[in-house]
Amino acid sequence: MSKDWRPYAHHILDTIAKVRRIQARGSIVEDDILYDAVLRNLQTLSEATQSIPEDLKLQYSHIPWREISGFRNILVHNYLGDIDPHTVSSVIEKHLEPLRVSVEAMLE
Repeated sequence: MSKDWRPYAHHILDTIAKVRRIQARGSIVEDDILYDAVLRNLQTLSEATQSIPEDLKLQYSHIPWREISGFRNILVHNYLGDIDPHTVSSVIEKHLEPLRVSVEAMLE
């Protein structure tokens, strides 16, 4: 019996909402406390995506699932050197909304 993926999907939505609330408090580029909070939430979001079944991910192939998972490794292990707040901000703006919409659709 496989683990229920729905709590992980809800966790993804919760972390996206947290990132948006953090952004509402100020710029992650200018405030290192906000930046650290965003990084932590992106890490847990990335980990949660690993529990979404592959067959569901295939239905939402426009979402870069592998890259999201890989992003977690970069955040945790800092493989590529220092992480740039401008890049993280760009990732948030480009990818979080399509991910949110897709995860909500999965849950319907």
